[in-house]
Amino acid sequence: MPLHMTKIAYSAESPADLRAWLESHADIGEARLTTRYLPKRHEEMVGGSLYWIYEHALIGRSPILGFEQREDGRWWIRLAPKLIPVVTKPKRAHQGWRYLKDEDAPRDLGDGESSGDVMPPKLARELAKLGLV
Repeated sequence: MPLHMTKIAYSAESPADLRAWLESHADIGEARLTTRYLPKRHEEMVGGSLYWIYEHALIGRSPILGFEQREDGRWWIRLAPKLIPVVTKPKRAHQGWRYLKDEDAPRDLGDGESSGDVMPPKLARELAKLGLV
């Protein structure tokens, strides 16, 4: 089982905006994010996914292709240039990235879920505050 990571969709104005940014890199075959440090468990993460947090909820994932060191010593997180929607799951915001075990990751939409059963991120966040999800 691969290991995953979570990251805030910083500067994305909507999930559609995030999807457009990722898909704008399709011509080069990968989207890249910068991180200061290589994750210690990076070898376990190849084949996993980066789960995006938007409005305090996991909303989608992008498969992790690998990691590559930049000339300035920082690292690229290499992602497939697509956003795969997942069943919305509340997730507190955090700085940087965090590990996410496979058993804690939300299912992809289409894995037994209809799109009508998906909660909007704001509703998921409010229900989580009340301890209902």
